Amino acid sequence: MTGAAADTVRLTLGEVHRLCADTLTGAGLGAAHAQAIARSITRAQVDECHSHGLYRLIGYVGSVRSGKAERHALPTLTRVTPVVLRVDAHRTFAPLAIETGVPALIEAAKTYGIAALAIRDCYHFSALWADIEPAAEAGLAAWCFTIGQSCVAPAGGTQPLLGTNPIAFGWPGPEGRPFLFDFATSAAARGEIELKRRAGEPIPPGWAVGPDGAPTTDPAQALAGALLPFGGHKGSALSMMVELIAGPLIGDLTSRQSMAVENGDGGPPLGGELFIAIDPAVFGAESLASRLADADELFALARQQPGVRLPSERRYAARERNREGVTLPAKLVAELRALSAPA
Repeated sequence: MTGAAADTVRLTLGEVHRLCADTLTGAGLGAAHAQAIARSITRAQVDECHSHGLYRLIGYVGSVRSGKAERHALPTLTRVTPVVLRVDAHRTFAPLAIETGVPALIEAAKTYGIAALAIRDCYHFSALWADIEPAAEAGLAAWCFTIGQSCVAPAGGTQPLLGTNPIAFGWPGPEGRPFLFDFATSAAARGEIELKRRAGEPIPPGWAVGPDGAPTTDPAQALAGALLPFGGHKGSALSMMVELIAGPLIGDLTSRQSMAVENGDGGPPLGGELFIAIDPAVFGAESLASRLADADELFALARQQPGVRLPSERRYAARERNREGVTLPAKLVAELRALSAPA
């Protein structure tokens, strides 16, 4: 339905999910993958994570139509050891591989105290907080890492070498709502800059350089040039860590290697994803309640300071606000519905 303003449209969550699933299956993607992606996109859109919400559908469809991503292959789970798990995505999109591997990761961490999961050979386009939220909801401390599109210059450089290389962390609580953060190791996620370009808005200084290596606030020039790491050499070092542990460590590609096999269809890059999960109970079940209470006290003390907002609180507020549906730009919805037309 159309909102009060002619430039917005209101969709129920069911309509968002159906729009995603129907568009993807219409493009030729297998139903299992289409449903997993629809769940991922709907979840991000409800939390108002716009760069990983419905906007992402454009890239997914591009990769289905180009033939880059496998349409019907199903991910396979291998238990390398009781606590080291591997999912081969067989060059499919990541959401179904994540749904295949994370429950086994949770089970292994709950049984043995710690576990790791490597997802290999996948096209990853989703928000990392959503990837690890189930582990944190299950009472685990969890980390997640993946490479991104090779569009970031190392600190002091001007040429793309690194990916946006996001990092996510989850902690169980407080009050049943996990403490979650997820951020790119670049000054901004590439998706944020793409949204700025679509909206005709400048980007803040310090986010990127243009093709000539000079600083720019033009998102088109930034996308043609290189993004910059956040925090200078610190962000650059963290980005290189992600390259190593989500690439060579698990037997997958670096961002540069992924870019070398990219076909330019606007979809997600090929690569891997690493999860690590620890059950706090392994350090003493008898003291678990008091240790979780110590963590909750830390969060409470932070909130007492004016202006402090904990990571994930904005998303939880949006999730509550959008239980009945989401408001979207009419132009975006029209563009997405047009994707259902024959290529």
